[in-house]
Amino acid sequence: MSKSLYIGTAGWSYQHWKGVVFPKALPTSVHPLELLARTFDVVEINSSFYQLLKPELSRLWIKKVERNPAFRFTAKLNQQFTHQRILDDSEIAAFKEGLYPLLRAGKLGALLMQFPWAYRFTAENREFLIKLRRAFHEFPLVAEMRHSSWLAEEAVGTFLDYRIGFCNIDQPEYTSAMPPTSYMTSNIGYVRLHGRNPRNAMGGFERNSEAATRMRQHDYLYTEAELEDWKQRLDRISRFADATYVIFNNDAAGKSVVNALQLQSMVEGRMAAAPRELRRRFPVQLQGFGPAPIEQQCLFTAA
Repeated sequence: MSKSLYIGTAGWSYQHWKGVVFPKALPTSVHPLELLARTFDVVEINSSFYQLLKPELSRLWIKKVERNPAFRFTAKLNQQFTHQRILDDSEIAAFKEGLYPLLRAGKLGALLMQFPWAYRFTAENREFLIKLRRAFHEFPLVAEMRHSSWLAEEAVGTFLDYRIGFCNIDQPEYTSAMPPTSYMTSNIGYVRLHGRNPRNAMGGFERNSEAATRMRQHDYLYTEAELEDWKQRLDRISRFADATYVIFNNDAAGKSVVNALQLQSMVEGRMAAAPRELRRRFPVQLQGFGPAPIEQQCLFTAA
């Protein structure tokens, strides 16, 4: 695969990652993004789905990953646009303002429009998707559809006509769920791996949930065979994409980091460093993923 394949995680600011992915007591001078950017080349911004970002925060994040020139961010479009369908001009402008620093710095790989399962392919929903495309025309847009009705020829044609990237997803099986695909409808390839835990209510309305609920829903570890299946799909997608982003959303117990390391190793043929505590908890999956030099400086340990 080409160098344009970026593998990483959805989010980074999780309490349950402390002492597992990051040290329990991370020095104030060290940001979690700095540590992730030493291993991965992309992270998906989760918080933009729930609140508008401030430009100062985006600029701060850019500084925290500057040691990795290849690093990119992807971000989720705010839920007021995709779920509540509120297209207020001032809110649109405010949301854009928060992402412009990333876009102008060449650090924003894609802006993801994540829709709920109830958002099926209808004439009305097609028109709303086009409205979103026009409202955020400055950004490289990708759409995640969770209902299989969006596999219809006319639906895929809409993606192609309006240069909206198709987000290929892996999710639990449920009624009319979008199956695993390897579609590319723009110059951007995008894959999101949610895990296959049947308790993950992917078919419901996306909402803020308590940490315990999220842990149950996102508690899934992909097997090597399952990752190999996705590697074959990535071979097809990345062959034609300018850039392909692979995001693991199974963050419970740091499993997204484990699977991202494994897939990265399959693709690149090398084993990156893994945090000590993560290696201890997943000795089979992370066998051979040795300690990082920074571990000797007590930055990436789980002590």
